Amino acid sequence: MIKAPVFDGKGSKKGELNLKEEIFSVEPKEGLVYMACRAYLASKRAGSANTLGRSEVRGGGAKPWRQKGTGRARAGTIRSPLWRGGGVTFGPKPRDFSFKVNKKEKQLALKSVLSAKAGENRVLILDRLNIDQPSTKKAFELLSKLKIEKNKVTLVLNPEEKKVYLSFRNLPLVNVVQVNELNAYLALNNEYLLFTKVALERLNEVLS
Repeated sequence: MIKAPVFDGKGSKKGELNLKEEIFSVEPKEGLVYMACRAYLASKRAGSANTLGRSEVRGGGAKPWRQKGTGRARAGTIRSPLWRGGGVTFGPKPRDFSFKVNKKEKQLALKSVLSAKAGENRVLILDRLNIDQPSTKKAFELLSKLKIEKNKVTLVLNPEEKKVYLSFRNLPLVNVVQVNELNAYLALNNEYLLFTKVALERLNEVLS
């Protein structure tokens, strides 16, 4: 049985929680993890780079000089790619870099990463974060007590935990995500995965 330590809002260890084997104890599928991460990063690319070809650059309708008799090379337009101010040869055009990965493959990739993190004892759980007012200072103090303040952390929250989000969002090494946004890349791109107990329960419902 895979277990993860549970801490209270003051950073004191309360015990351990059994993690679901069908989520945190599957055989990692490296190929699926690679594809899921690549698909996520590809979807974030703007694909808006654009250049004008010789037929799109304004001007250049008249032949700059006659075909023969000048001693110069032949030229049909001043918007040739060979000319300054001319079109671009094989330049980038707007494109969509995204590609599809099936839902079941995405879920298995996420389970693979979660299982790897749990096997390395890099999954931590926070219970009862009673935050009256958002405070980045208190959030940093909590991470210090957990001894992970110098590590890159992905904090997974439930959408209702807004005050927790506001407390942690300005910490440079903390990436705060909602449980319904968690994917293989966001779970992998860190040194520690930090769940609130509510978010972990929600994740179990989604992936079970």
